[in-house]
Amino acid sequence: MSREILMLADALAREKSVERDIVFQALESALASATKKQFVDEVDVRVSIDRDSGDYEAFRRWQVVPDGELEDHDLQVILTEAKKQIDDVEVGDFIEEELDAVPFGRIGAQAAKQVILQRIREAEREQILKDFLERGEMIVNGTVKRLERGDVIVEAGKIEARLPRDQMIPKENLRPGDRVRAFLLRVDRTPRGPQIILSRTASDFIMKLFELEVPEIEQGLMTIKSAARDAGIRAKIAVHTTDRRIDPIGTCVGVRGSRVQAVTHELAGERVDIVLWSDDPAQFVIGALAPANVSSIVVDEERHAMDVVVDEAELAVAIGRGGQNVRLASELTGWQINIMTSEESEQRSEQEKQRVVEIFMAKLDVDQEVAEVLVGEGFSSLEEIAYVPVAEMMEMEAFDEDTVNELRTRARNALLTEAIATEEKLGTTTQDLLDLEGMDHQLAAKLADGKVFSRDDLAELAADELMELTGMEEADASALIMKARAHWFEDEAHEALEEGGASKDGR
Repeated sequence: MSREILMLADALAREKSVERDIVFQALESALASATKKQFVDEVDVRVSIDRDSGDYEAFRRWQVVPDGELEDHDLQVILTEAKKQIDDVEVGDFIEEELDAVPFGRIGAQAAKQVILQRIREAEREQILKDFLERGEMIVNGTVKRLERGDVIVEAGKIEARLPRDQMIPKENLRPGDRVRAFLLRVDRTPRGPQIILSRTASDFIMKLFELEVPEIEQGLMTIKSAARDAGIRAKIAVHTTDRRIDPIGTCVGVRGSRVQAVTHELAGERVDIVLWSDDPAQFVIGALAPANVSSIVVDEERHAMDVVVDEAELAVAIGRGGQNVRLASELTGWQINIMTSEESEQRSEQEKQRVVEIFMAKLDVDQEVAEVLVGEGFSSLEEIAYVPVAEMMEMEAFDEDTVNELRTRARNALLTEAIATEEKLGTTTQDLLDLEGMDHQLAAKLADGKVFSRDDLAELAADELMELTGMEEADASALIMKARAHWFEDEAHEALEEGGASKDGR
């Protein structure tokens, strides 16, 4: 029977043009499945076939787990018991017991062959996928093969890919036989093997389409820095060049609009705004909001936001239908953009001044007149009053030297009091929260008031809860929560990789 196994392995390896070892792995899996049927309970079985002689052995396995964490007697053994058999065994290792190997004939040649052929088909698909991915093609051209629960299955050569319903351009009606082009979004690992996932709504898709239409991009003379889309309706791309001889916008538009029209046609009529990229964030945002004209702009680096002022007549254009224009501009630039009229800007400025006046009155123990003088002179925080050079404060005609020194002393005392109070609040705050990007002691203290002491506590909050606790804007709150949750996804990915490795080890 050993000779029969070798002959079968060699024949299938030649017939299917796969490595001989893949056939052996499939046969080991078939033998292991047959051996398991001797047991009533679920057990872990490993079969090992000698690649030279064809002889094989079967083993029942128990995975070593820490003491006190035993969940299944049939599949696990605690470390203390395992060490009685193997001194240097560690958690995660396996304890094995040899079993009587099931005769190959009992499986049935046909059943064994089916398992082997399945493994070979999987190996063939993996190889085809590997060859495809190594070509580095991010745009997939194919034919609609069939529809499957709303998704479209695309055939591209020997590759089958899936275009999910949520990655299709709205109102797009694809039918079997239609030619289709899409962006390679990702590769999902499923129980049935690897699955290529496509997208026609991804921002990267429009960038790649322009790369195909504009030779200057492929030649490295210009680049597309970013893109934002409302798929099938409107998009914005940001273009840049270091070659002064090239007009990046005109180059993308093409003669009589030929290049941009080719992209628009591929994207079911999606209108494309081409914006000149700038390393000046304010200038970039102004360009991204076109066709609206901007009157003034205030940049808040700390919040990574901009207050953009437009005339009343420009307001509707700047915001766009359903907020589309400002939303796409925000996605394109990476900045939170707040559109407002001159009147709203003045009102917000007045509210901010009043807020600072109230802080100065409370923290410096001064009356409203003194606080308003400080704000009028451009002071907006206690830090500025405490540490700005004395000479600058002495230039204020309203205060003499003694008053200036007293104000500076009070400001420093107020800051010291705040720092002490903050440190007391942070007594139970964990380091992982303090180390989180975007976190500072003042924000951590506000969270501590709301009994949020760790990164996981923050991760469990909803955006509106965080906004209520801290007064943050919605976009900032959502971004901070996602950063707090990032390690959850990393842990899940790591566990998935470990499970994948374990399944290969225990094939």
